[in-house]
Amino acid sequence: MTTRVLIAGLHHETNTFAPTRADWSAFHRGETFPAYVQGEAMVERFADANISVGGFIQGARQRGWTLLPSCWAGATPSAHVTRDAFERIAGVIVGDLRQAIGQGGVDAVYLDLHGAAVAEHLDDVEGELLAQVRATLGPDVPVVASLDMHANVTAQMLETADALVGSRTYPHVDMAATGQLAASLLERRLRRGERRKLYVMRLPFLLPLHVQTTMAEPAASIYAFLRSLEEEYGVDVNFATGFPAADIAECGPIVWAYGEAVDAAEAAVRRLYARINLPRSQWRLDLLAPRDAVARAIDIASFASRPVVIADTQDNPGAGGDSNTTGMLHALLARGAGRRFPQQVALGLLWDPEAARAAHAAGVGQHVDLALGAAVPTFTGEVSDPPVQARFTVCSLGDGHVSLRGPMTIDPIIELGPSACLEIEGVLVAVSSTKTQMLDRELFRHFGIEPECMKLLVNKSSVDFRADFAPIAEAIFIAKAAGPIAADPADLPWCKLPAAMARQP
Repeated sequence: MTTRVLIAGLHHETNTFAPTRADWSAFHRGETFPAYVQGEAMVERFADANISVGGFIQGARQRGWTLLPSCWAGATPSAHVTRDAFERIAGVIVGDLRQAIGQGGVDAVYLDLHGAAVAEHLDDVEGELLAQVRATLGPDVPVVASLDMHANVTAQMLETADALVGSRTYPHVDMAATGQLAASLLERRLRRGERRKLYVMRLPFLLPLHVQTTMAEPAASIYAFLRSLEEEYGVDVNFATGFPAADIAECGPIVWAYGEAVDAAEAAVRRLYARINLPRSQWRLDLLAPRDAVARAIDIASFASRPVVIADTQDNPGAGGDSNTTGMLHALLARGAGRRFPQQVALGLLWDPEAARAAHAAGVGQHVDLALGAAVPTFTGEVSDPPVQARFTVCSLGDGHVSLRGPMTIDPIIELGPSACLEIEGVLVAVSSTKTQMLDRELFRHFGIEPECMKLLVNKSSVDFRADFAPIAEAIFIAKAAGPIAADPADLPWCKLPAAMARQP
């Protein structure tokens, strides 16, 4: 008799200090995530995608399991998930689970989760969803979930699920592989008939996003060490770096392992914990003021044959920003970057639907007078830089329909809405009507900007851009322009997080 597995997904990375909440319409649109999908369409859509549920679907098919698809919902990182959105999504999943139990039964449940969602009424969204699933299933039916590397893993999540597995790359290029690991864990759990032993240790500090990248040290070596520990001890080890902008008590990095014996799991966890914890100096953060970042980039670009990339990290839409602040644009103009390298300096994506509409109304080659961008509230209680009030030239127009090709691709097609390339003083600005992180070179190309031919690129992203841009970059700098996302977690006005956790490592 075939194994019947209900599958579902919920992805949201919640920055509790960000300006915009994720309501039901945000999940229905998806934007940087695939739009909401339910039933068999989920299997059809994700079977070959680099997404955790896609990897699990492949693993399930290899094992001959019968899949019972519920729904998959994801929304662009932002402030809290609304109560209505969570209850709608959880209601569909639990309702489908009840129906499946009554129509042939369920042998297991797999959930594709992010792990760092916070709702208006819940600090632990994934823990609550797992608890509702567990209450519906009873204590004996296995529940396995995959998590993003930035999951804020809670005690409730660990206690409720039979097994949790986290991704191991940042930029996140291993999502399908993570789903495959989840299928392996579920197969082992079904064969064993009971849970394996769990050991957990939580780190005593937060890790800024930039230092978490596995394309550089120390994270690259730490995850290699994690894999060696798995082989040495015969256990499954996980290190979730945490999403350091969620004001909840259990925010932050954590290490856990599953093994046949608790001694082996504990030994592996303690060794990995020690490698992460010391020396703390390995996690040192290197940030530049906007004008300093531009000045250093100009110096290098003067003799380099490849572009210099600056990350506008504190407006990253992949971490809760709205992708509309202007600090880096002001810095480019103040330093004369576009006059030094005419039309070889580009910034994107800047979310401003009104500017895009005005450009489309004017037409290519025409001039438009705009207040581009926005001054937005920041975590300091102040507002970011003012809009850039100026006359811009419309260089190109687009419908926003972009085919992605980079390593971060989930869906091959992304919709930016009406879009425009605007030029000011030699600087090209890629303006979109939806919020999307600059993580694929094809996004620039949609605006007629060839990234490989640029001298300077300013990307509204923190780390994910590295997957596609690091191979072409002469140098990469991280700029701390005013915005709603804190590059340094120590800058945030924490309330629920233990005080000692908020300090830099």
